[in-house]
Amino acid sequence: MSGAAYLRFELRRTFRNRRFLFFSLGFPIALYFLIAGPNRGELNFGDSGISAPLYYMVALAGFGTMMGMVSTGTRIAGERQVGWTRQLRVTPLSSSAYLRAKILTAYALAAVSIAALYLAGAALGVSIAPGRWVEMTLLIAVALLPFAALGIFLGHLLNVDAIGPATGGTVTILAFIGGTWFPVTSGVLHAVGQCVPSYWLVQAAHVALGGGAWGPEGWGVVMGWTAALAAAARWAYRRDTARA
Repeated sequence: MSGAAYLRFELRRTFRNRRFLFFSLGFPIALYFLIAGPNRGELNFGDSGISAPLYYMVALAGFGTMMGMVSTGTRIAGERQVGWTRQLRVTPLSSSAYLRAKILTAYALAAVSIAALYLAGAALGVSIAPGRWVEMTLLIAVALLPFAALGIFLGHLLNVDAIGPATGGTVTILAFIGGTWFPVTSGVLHAVGQCVPSYWLVQAAHVALGGGAWGPEGWGVVMGWTAALAAAARWAYRRDTARA
């Protein structure tokens, strides 16, 4: 199986999974209207300098895409259990093509989730210059890199029974620390939050206001976590394949 053929297979399989799409796309949008709708007139939400509809648009885009990225691990764990990954190893498919397909599929799902939440934001009055939309989206995409690696790491480390609680719990904690549900502007939570990539994902909203969302600290945190989790993912993959 070629890398391109496997990528097409992964994309078709993912977008045909209606239950997965509902929780990846429908759940964040429903939350957005429930939370941001009553606060649509708030222009300085939690002293963040950002309107509530814009803040929650980016925060829930981050939450939905984080969940989608890390949920790659759930599919990997299921494939390991039924022996699908073992079958792939006897095909000409390379390890790099396998991992690349997983990451690109996760990003394709993230793109749909982000687009849906942008439309929801526009429905609540979020209006941004086209260039700022693009810049903000690219920054969100960069912030998702460590979560793509995290999903692969967990998928090749844990079994089907453990992967669900692990992914759900991890994303929930990171979303809380990162300020998904409310702005984190001071205190211990703020100090801790600046050390995790989910915080900087939410900070991408500042781009929409004409400012730079990340300074050197933000780039360092995101790139540092990406490098560390990519190394962990490679280790877990090699450990898993060595045992098969």
